[in-house]
Amino acid sequence: MSSIEYSNLRRDIELTGYYPDFVLDALADAFAQEEVNGYFIHLEATFDSDELRRHVTVLAITATRLVVSHTDEYPADETSPVPYATSTVESVQLSRVQTVVVNRKVSNPARYTSGGPMAEVLVTIGWGAVNRVELEPADCGDPQCEGDHGYLGSASNDDLSIRVSAEADGKHVVTRALAFARLLNDVTSQARQSQ
Repeated sequence: MSSIEYSNLRRDIELTGYYPDFVLDALADAFAQEEVNGYFIHLEATFDSDELRRHVTVLAITATRLVVSHTDEYPADETSPVPYATSTVESVQLSRVQTVVVNRKVSNPARYTSGGPMAEVLVTIGWGAVNRVELEPADCGDPQCEGDHGYLGSASNDDLSIRVSAEADGKHVVTRALAFARLLNDVTSQARQSQ
């Protein structure tokens, strides 16, 4: 695998300093000799009790698949006398990606001009592995009514959500997240049309 985009992915994973060889080995197995056409790397800190841990998500697009990698680090515990890391990689056929939702936030919307910077972006991708149902009691609007009006609900398909902000992650990361979402929308649309 020697595509320019793979070389850029490799470089950017190495720049994170987050167990690059481990992350790259897990991804290489998933790529199955396909070239990388686009990617996004999201490095974040998570808190577990009183401990700070790092987590990296790598999203990569090949000709036929969306490859999703999650790598986490853990301190020594009852399962291991030394610190350790785990990596989970999922490969999803592009034609199976059902939703790509992009939520954008701008500061000072009255001053926003087309193509201007975003303050925050939330990208949610759904392919049907995880579904969420939210239910709430329905009412008729009469505060005195004690009748049972059933439930109202909504179901959503949200296998993965990534939130980035200009303040926390940098403007360039927000720009890359938008570019990745655009590319994913393009390739999944093409994949569904060619079925």
